[in-house]
Amino acid sequence: MEATCIFKRIEKKYLLSSAQLEALMQRIGSHLRPDDYGRSTVLSLYLDTPDHRIIRSSLEAVDYKEKLRLRSYGRASADSTVFLELKKKYGGVVYKRRAAMSLKEAERFLEQGVKPYESQILSELDWALRLYGRPRGAMLIACEREAWFDESQPDLRLTFDRNIRYREREPGLDRGSAGIALLPRDRVLLEIKTAGAMPLWLAHALDAEDILPGSFSKYGAAYLKSLEEKTRPVSLLKGGIQHVVNL
Repeated sequence: MEATCIFKRIEKKYLLSSAQLEALMQRIGSHLRPDDYGRSTVLSLYLDTPDHRIIRSSLEAVDYKEKLRLRSYGRASADSTVFLELKKKYGGVVYKRRAAMSLKEAERFLEQGVKPYESQILSELDWALRLYGRPRGAMLIACEREAWFDESQPDLRLTFDRNIRYREREPGLDRGSAGIALLPRDRVLLEIKTAGAMPLWLAHALDAEDILPGSFSKYGAAYLKSLEEKTRPVSLLKGGIQHVVNL
Protein backbone atom coordinates (compact mmCIF):
# COMPACT_ATOMS: atom_id res chain seq x y z
CA MET A 1 0.00 0.00 0.00
CA GLU A 2 1.38 3.41 -0.94
CA ALA A 3 1.91 5.58 2.13
CA THR A 4 0.98 8.77 0.28
CA CYS A 5 -1.19 9.53 -2.72
CA ILE A 6 -2.28 12.50 -4.82
CA PHE A 7 -5.56 12.82 -6.70
CA LYS A 8 -6.64 15.40 -9.26
CA ARG A 9 -10.00 14.64 -10.80
CA ILE A 10 -13.52 15.75 -11.58
CA GLU A 11 -16.24 14.47 -9.27
CA LYS A 12 -19.97 14.54 -9.99
CA LYS A 13 -22.65 13.63 -7.45
CA TYR A 14 -26.14 12.26 -8.04
CA LEU A 15 -28.89 11.40 -5.56
CA LEU A 16 -30.79 8.34 -6.79
CA SER A 17 -33.79 6.35 -5.71
CA SER A 18 -33.34 2.58 -5.34
CA ALA A 19 -35.35 2.11 -8.54
CA GLN A 20 -33.10 4.49 -10.48
CA LEU A 21 -30.03 2.68 -9.22
CA GLU A 22 -31.34 -0.70 -10.33
CA ALA A 23 -32.25 0.65 -13.78
CA LEU A 24 -28.89 2.36 -14.15
CA MET A 25 -26.92 -0.76 -13.23
CA GLN A 26 -28.84 -2.76 -15.83
CA ARG A 27 -27.51 -0.34 -18.43
CA ILE A 28 -23.90 0.03 -17.25
CA GLY A 29 -23.13 -3.07 -15.17
CA SER A 30 -21.30 -4.85 -18.01
CA HIS A 31 -18.71 -2.03 -18.12
CA LEU A 32 -17.85 -2.15 -14.43
CA ARG A 33 -15.63 -4.22 -12.14
CA PRO A 34 -15.36 -4.01 -8.33
CA ASP A 35 -12.34 -2.02 -7.19
CA ASP A 36 -9.89 -2.99 -4.43
CA TYR A 37 -12.35 -2.19 -1.63
CA GLY A 38 -15.48 -3.47 -3.42
CA ARG A 39 -18.15 -3.38 -0.72
CA SER A 40 -17.12 -1.76 2.53
CA THR A 41 -18.26 0.35 5.45
CA VAL A 42 -16.56 3.71 5.04
CA LEU A 43 -15.99 5.83 8.15
CA SER A 44 -14.88 9.45 7.70
CA LEU A 45 -13.98 11.56 10.73
CA TYR A 46 -14.15 15.21 9.67
CA LEU A 47 -11.78 17.53 11.49
CA ASP A 48 -12.83 21.03 12.41
CA THR A 49 -12.28 23.89 14.82
CA PRO A 50 -14.48 24.40 17.92
CA ASP A 51 -16.49 27.03 16.02
CA HIS A 52 -16.77 24.81 12.90
CA ARG A 53 -14.73 27.23 10.83
CA ILE A 54 -13.84 24.72 8.11
CA ILE A 55 -17.35 23.52 7.28
CA ARG A 56 -18.86 27.00 7.59
CA SER A 57 -16.29 28.35 5.13
CA SER A 58 -16.99 25.45 2.78
CA LEU A 59 -20.76 26.00 2.86
CA GLU A 60 -20.38 29.74 2.26
CA ALA A 61 -17.78 29.44 -0.50
CA VAL A 62 -18.59 29.44 -4.22
CA ASP A 63 -15.36 28.64 -6.05
CA TYR A 64 -13.10 27.12 -3.39
CA LYS A 65 -13.82 24.54 -0.71
CA GLU A 66 -11.61 22.37 1.49
CA LYS A 67 -12.01 19.68 4.13
CA LEU A 68 -9.73 17.69 6.44
CA ARG A 69 -10.70 14.16 7.39
CA LEU A 70 -9.44 10.86 8.74
CA ARG A 71 -10.84 7.79 6.97
CA SER A 72 -11.00 4.07 7.71
CA TYR A 73 -12.63 1.11 6.03
CA GLY A 74 -14.52 -0.56 8.84
CA ARG A 75 -14.12 0.14 12.54
CA ALA A 76 -10.51 1.03 13.32
CA SER A 77 -8.28 -0.17 16.14
CA ALA A 78 -5.00 1.39 17.23
CA ASP A 79 -2.98 -0.52 14.64
CA SER A 80 -5.49 -0.26 11.76
CA THR A 81 -4.48 1.60 8.61
CA VAL A 82 -6.28 4.92 8.26
CA PHE A 83 -5.95 7.74 5.74
CA LEU A 84 -5.48 11.38 6.64
CA GLU A 85 -6.80 13.49 3.78
CA LEU A 86 -6.85 17.12 2.71
CA LYS A 87 -9.50 17.60 0.03
CA LYS A 88 -9.82 20.81 -1.96
CA LYS A 89 -12.21 21.77 -4.74
CA TYR A 90 -11.53 24.67 -7.07
CA GLY A 91 -13.14 25.45 -10.40
CA GLY A 92 -15.00 22.14 -10.41
CA VAL A 93 -11.78 20.11 -10.02
CA VAL A 94 -11.02 18.11 -6.86
CA TYR A 95 -7.48 17.96 -5.49
CA LYS A 96 -6.74 15.48 -2.72
CA ARG A 97 -3.66 14.77 -0.63
CA ARG A 98 -3.77 11.50 1.27
CA ALA A 99 -1.34 9.82 3.64
CA ALA A 100 -1.68 6.34 5.17
CA MET A 101 -0.71 5.56 8.76
CA SER A 102 -1.99 3.65 11.76
CA LEU A 103 -4.76 5.12 13.89
CA LYS A 104 -2.40 5.61 16.86
CA GLU A 105 0.10 7.40 14.58
CA ALA A 106 -2.69 9.59 13.21
CA GLU A 107 -3.91 10.54 16.67
CA ARG A 108 -0.37 11.45 17.73
CA PHE A 109 0.11 13.52 14.58
CA LEU A 110 -3.21 15.34 15.03
CA GLU A 111 -2.73 16.03 18.72
CA GLN A 112 1.02 16.62 18.96
CA GLY A 113 2.20 17.28 15.42
CA VAL A 114 4.51 14.26 15.41
CA LYS A 115 4.79 12.92 11.86
CA PRO A 116 4.83 9.12 11.47
CA TYR A 117 7.32 9.58 8.59
CA GLU A 118 8.63 12.34 6.34
CA SER A 119 6.98 13.17 3.01
CA GLN A 120 5.91 16.22 1.02
CA ILE A 121 2.25 15.32 1.49
CA LEU A 122 2.61 15.00 5.26
CA SER A 123 4.27 18.42 5.30
CA GLU A 124 1.28 19.84 3.42
CA LEU A 125 -1.13 18.14 5.83
CA ASP A 126 0.85 19.46 8.80
CA TRP A 127 0.69 22.99 7.38
CA ALA A 128 -3.10 22.73 7.00
CA LEU A 129 -3.50 21.40 10.53
CA ARG A 130 -1.41 24.22 11.95
CA LEU A 131 -3.36 26.77 9.88
CA TYR A 132 -6.57 25.70 11.64
CA GLY A 133 -4.98 25.41 15.08
CA ARG A 134 -4.83 21.60 15.05
CA PRO A 135 -8.57 20.84 14.51
CA ARG A 136 -10.13 17.83 16.24
CA GLY A 137 -12.68 15.23 15.20
CA ALA A 138 -16.00 17.04 14.87
CA MET A 139 -18.31 14.73 12.92
CA LEU A 140 -18.28 11.08 11.89
CA ILE A 141 -19.92 10.22 8.57
CA ALA A 142 -20.43 6.52 7.81
CA CYS A 143 -21.99 4.68 4.89
CA GLU A 144 -22.14 1.34 3.12
CA ARG A 145 -20.24 1.73 -0.14
CA GLU A 146 -19.96 -0.18 -3.38
CA ALA A 147 -17.00 0.94 -5.50
CA TRP A 148 -16.51 0.13 -9.18
CA PHE A 149 -14.13 1.00 -12.00
CA ASP A 150 -14.02 0.60 -15.78
CA GLU A 151 -11.22 -1.70 -17.02
CA SER A 152 -11.01 0.20 -20.33
CA GLN A 153 -10.72 3.54 -18.47
CA PRO A 154 -9.14 2.80 -15.05
CA ASP A 155 -9.29 6.43 -13.93
CA LEU A 156 -13.11 6.22 -14.05
CA ARG A 157 -14.52 5.25 -10.66
CA LEU A 158 -18.14 5.01 -9.48
CA THR A 159 -19.16 4.73 -5.85
CA PHE A 160 -22.66 4.07 -4.50
CA ASP A 161 -23.21 5.10 -0.87
CA ARG A 162 -26.19 3.74 1.08
CA ASN A 163 -27.39 4.26 4.64
CA ILE A 164 -25.42 7.48 5.10
CA ARG A 165 -25.38 8.39 8.77
CA TYR A 166 -23.64 10.85 11.09
CA ARG A 167 -22.57 11.09 14.71
CA GLU A 168 -21.25 14.01 16.78
CA ARG A 169 -20.90 12.39 20.19
CA GLU A 170 -17.78 10.24 20.48
CA PRO A 171 -17.08 10.42 16.73
CA GLY A 172 -13.81 8.47 16.80
CA LEU A 173 -13.09 5.82 14.16
CA ASP A 174 -12.60 3.27 16.95
CA ARG A 175 -16.18 3.84 18.18
CA GLY A 176 -17.94 2.08 15.32
CA SER A 177 -20.24 3.34 12.58
CA ALA A 178 -23.55 3.90 14.40
CA GLY A 179 -25.25 7.22 13.72
CA ILE A 180 -28.34 9.18 12.73
CA ALA A 181 -29.69 8.70 9.21
CA LEU A 182 -28.78 11.60 6.92
CA LEU A 183 -31.01 10.64 3.96
CA PRO A 184 -34.22 8.65 3.49
CA ARG A 185 -33.63 4.91 3.50
CA ASP A 186 -34.24 4.46 -0.25
CA ARG A 187 -31.79 7.19 -1.28
CA VAL A 188 -28.38 6.34 -2.73
CA LEU A 189 -25.54 8.77 -3.39
CA LEU A 190 -23.68 8.10 -6.63
CA GLU A 191 -20.30 9.74 -7.15
CA ILE A 192 -18.61 9.58 -10.55
CA LYS A 193 -14.88 10.34 -10.41
CA THR A 194 -12.70 10.71 -13.46
CA ALA A 195 -9.49 12.41 -14.52
CA GLY A 196 -11.00 13.29 -17.89
CA ALA A 197 -14.24 13.23 -19.81
CA MET A 198 -17.10 10.93 -18.90
CA PRO A 199 -17.45 8.07 -21.43
CA LEU A 200 -20.41 8.27 -23.79
CA TRP A 201 -21.95 4.98 -22.61
CA LEU A 202 -22.19 6.38 -19.09
CA ALA A 203 -23.49 9.79 -20.18
CA HIS A 204 -26.15 8.13 -22.34
CA ALA A 205 -27.22 5.83 -19.47
CA LEU A 206 -27.61 8.75 -17.05
CA ASP A 207 -29.60 10.68 -19.64
CA ALA A 208 -31.84 7.70 -20.40
CA GLU A 209 -32.75 7.35 -16.72
CA ASP A 210 -33.16 11.13 -16.25
CA ILE A 211 -30.42 11.19 -13.60
CA LEU A 212 -29.07 14.71 -13.11
CA PRO A 213 -26.02 15.89 -11.14
CA GLY A 214 -26.42 17.95 -8.01
CA SER A 215 -24.50 19.41 -5.11
CA PHE A 216 -24.33 17.36 -1.92
CA SER A 217 -21.79 17.48 0.90
CA LYS A 218 -22.14 14.73 3.50
CA TYR A 219 -20.41 16.73 6.22
CA GLY A 220 -22.19 19.92 5.19
CA ALA A 221 -25.61 18.24 5.26
CA ALA A 222 -24.86 16.58 8.61
CA TYR A 223 -23.65 19.86 10.12
CA LEU A 224 -26.78 21.72 8.99
CA LYS A 225 -29.07 18.94 10.19
CA SER A 226 -27.35 18.86 13.57
CA LEU A 227 -27.56 22.65 13.82
CA GLU A 228 -31.26 22.53 12.98
CA GLU A 229 -31.89 19.94 15.69
CA LYS A 230 -30.04 22.05 18.28
CA THR A 231 -31.96 25.23 17.48
CA ARG A 232 -35.41 23.83 16.66
CA PRO A 233 -38.16 25.50 18.72
CA VAL A 234 -40.01 23.05 20.95
CA SER A 235 -43.45 23.94 22.35
CA LEU A 236 -44.09 22.88 25.92
CA LEU A 237 -47.56 23.08 27.44
CA LYS A 238 -47.21 23.72 31.14
CA GLY A 239 -50.01 24.99 33.37
CA GLY A 240 -51.99 26.15 30.36
CA ILE A 241 -49.16 28.45 29.23
CA GLN A 242 -47.16 27.68 26.07
CA HIS A 243 -43.44 28.12 26.34
CA VAL A 244 -41.06 27.97 23.37
CA VAL A 245 -37.61 26.71 24.21
CA ASN A 246 -34.60 26.68 21.95
CA LEU A 247 -32.69 23.47 22.56
